[in-house]
Amino acid sequence: MADFRDQRIVVIGAGMGGLGVALAFAKKGFKKIDVYETASNLGFVGAGIQMPPNVARVLDRWGVWDEIEAEATNVKDTSIRQGSTNVELSHVSMPDMKEKYGYPHCTGHRSSLAGTMYKGCQQEKAITFHFSTALVSIDSYSPKPTITVKPRDGDSYKVEADILLAADGIKSVTRSNMLALLGLESEEEDTGQAAYRIMLKREEMEHDPEMLALLESDTVVRWIGERRHIIAYPVSNHTIYNLSTAHPDDHFASATNATYTTRGSKKAMFEVYGDFCPLVHRMLDLVPEGEVCEWKLRVYKALPTWVHGSVALLGDACHPTLPHLSQGAAMAIEDGAVLAECVSRIPADKLDDPAAVTRALKVYELLRKPHTSALVDLASHSGRVLHLGEGQAKEERDRLFRENGKSGSVPDKWASPDVQKMIYSNDCVKEARERFDELYASLA
Repeated sequence: MADFRDQRIVVIGAGMGGLGVALAFAKKGFKKIDVYETASNLGFVGAGIQMPPNVARVLDRWGVWDEIEAEATNVKDTSIRQGSTNVELSHVSMPDMKEKYGYPHCTGHRSSLAGTMYKGCQQEKAITFHFSTALVSIDSYSPKPTITVKPRDGDSYKVEADILLAADGIKSVTRSNMLALLGLESEEEDTGQAAYRIMLKREEMEHDPEMLALLESDTVVRWIGERRHIIAYPVSNHTIYNLSTAHPDDHFASATNATYTTRGSKKAMFEVYGDFCPLVHRMLDLVPEGEVCEWKLRVYKALPTWVHGSVALLGDACHPTLPHLSQGAAMAIEDGAVLAECVSRIPADKLDDPAAVTRALKVYELLRKPHTSALVDLASHSGRVLHLGEGQAKEERDRLFRENGKSGSVPDKWASPDVQKMIYSNDCVKEARERFDELYASLA
């Protein structure tokens, strides 16, 4: 009888989603997993990342969470402040995340999360990485997906798979190719927002008591103002303070460039946050001239499909999101866990049936699309509420902030107890196990 573990899995992209899906399939016992990545190495930029309970649950199943948690900050509360005055609008305590959801809400260094997942992948004999190798084309989607790839210093060659999983990010070549083949389009949505990402070292902050207090806390701080905000938290055992901003996109052309990034200027950054408080200004002043980098924040409207033949999209390739809910990486990692669960449940006598493979991948889409769409919408909503200007809507928002979540809801959806419960209690693998048979049968 055929064994699901013999299926050849090809992954495009070695970002959070690619690492996660490769590790997920290896942990399910798949014997042949190849990951193709254009970059020469993982190449994660220095930036912080939030690791909420829902993703910690998945990482723990894969055996990599303990190492990540060891140097992460266990968030105990969040302080939402008026950007211009540093006056606290709301203080939401989060001391019992682990008791409520089984895992804490942590912040950490992006490279630590990726590096630990990569280390986990390296310990799996089934996984082979092909760095400096770009996807050139997708030559077939079914019954056996075939792609053409090109090493940076070599000739193009073809790769055949049983299942192709595209974790190739917001600029996904696979998504564009798939939808074009189906006569469909992916509609890019200009959010009008951009971001600075800043990491400050302890030695740069320790001379300033206010800054040092931020670094040594277990608090996520959000400074908000009209059309802009900053979110900040300590990472790497409280040795680095991470700041991530969102503000009007004034420095990019209307069409996206190749990288969605541009070298910014310190002067322009200060102009963007010119009306923010002295504490924020002192932190921004620590950024060296010439090291200001600005990211364009992009999303796509919900795609008509994530699956064609034996090919599926995951992560930012199918549901990119604004960062205001801090769920982008978590959703991509969860996608990988659900994909591995679904593919491993294809009936043994149907493993050579392309229609059965497609059905299993469609179950993954049915499981994940409603959830990720809701989170993408919540992130957009939260951004609009955080960026209100003067007026009645802002006054009502600030009144709700002053309740500090006592009603069960906070305007900043990231800190809102009702939203946290919805996201953090979600066990994507358990749901896949419980609902696969029902959903698979419904697609017959």
